Amino acid sequence: MRILTLFLDGIGLGEDDPAANPFAIAATPIMHSLANGKRWLAATGFQRSEQAAFIPTDPRLGIPGRPQSGTGQASLLTGLNVPQLIGRHYGPKPEAKTREIIREHSYFKRLTQRGLSARHLTAYPPGLLKDFARGKTLRSSVQQAAFESGAPHFSLEDVIAGRALTAEWTTEAWRRHLKIDSLPDYSPREAGRLLAQLSRSYDFAFHSHWLTDRIGHRGTLARAVEILERFDQVLQGLLDDWRDDEGLIVIASDHGNMEDLSTRRHTMNDVPTVVIGKRASAFANGFQSLTDFVPACDRMLFGSF
Repeated sequence: MRILTLFLDGIGLGEDDPAANPFAIAATPIMHSLANGKRWLAATGFQRSEQAAFIPTDPRLGIPGRPQSGTGQASLLTGLNVPQLIGRHYGPKPEAKTREIIREHSYFKRLTQRGLSARHLTAYPPGLLKDFARGKTLRSSVQQAAFESGAPHFSLEDVIAGRALTAEWTTEAWRRHLKIDSLPDYSPREAGRLLAQLSRSYDFAFHSHWLTDRIGHRGTLARAVEILERFDQVLQGLLDDWRDDEGLIVIASDHGNMEDLSTRRHTMNDVPTVVIGKRASAFANGFQSLTDFVPACDRMLFGSF
């Protein structure tokens, strides 16, 4: 049993509103197939099929206020109700108490200590890695959780060597902004196939994408539709290369945002958790909130299901 998680920052389950919700209009047949042919909307509700489980998931965790990335990602990757522990939702980066919780309870760290391999497959550009090392820039909660395992972040060299992927999957943004000619030029489907191949080296692999949240804050509906349709092609490539019996693919998020472009603020909506594989139903059993991700992974990886 292996688990590959695809994390999309800031996607929730919103209304069927073509003017504000890209999930209501994007051409995403693979995503629809994972929810019994339905769009990823608030009205879709829990869905189960032979292939997948679609689980509306609570990011609010019983704490007043709008869910945030710092505490939401920390809750996902520790199994603890971090907003409750620190007394509020907080983000985008984790504050000191959240970082301490991650330091002690990071799922990457816990798996490594129990003898399994766990790795964050997203690479970061040289400038950001230098800023991390100098303490100039705080890591996100996802980045901090991965860092606590003791493994270094993947870098430019790893992308060139095909050992990791950029956050937006295809390297297009790095080639455009960093002007690096030696980067591989993946199509979305090729990137998805590479994700499947890379994940086979680990018991628990995790790839994180943040552009969905940025679009939610200051992007356009057209750009949001574009990124969803790109992700759908990534999923197509991933499923093309994925064997039904080799483990689970999980799609997860931390809070709502991009599903309602009528506002630039995070939403109070549930977020989608989508589980793909033969044991999807077992993973989905009792799954209700962000804090259920770690226990569900434990059941799969350590056989207690």
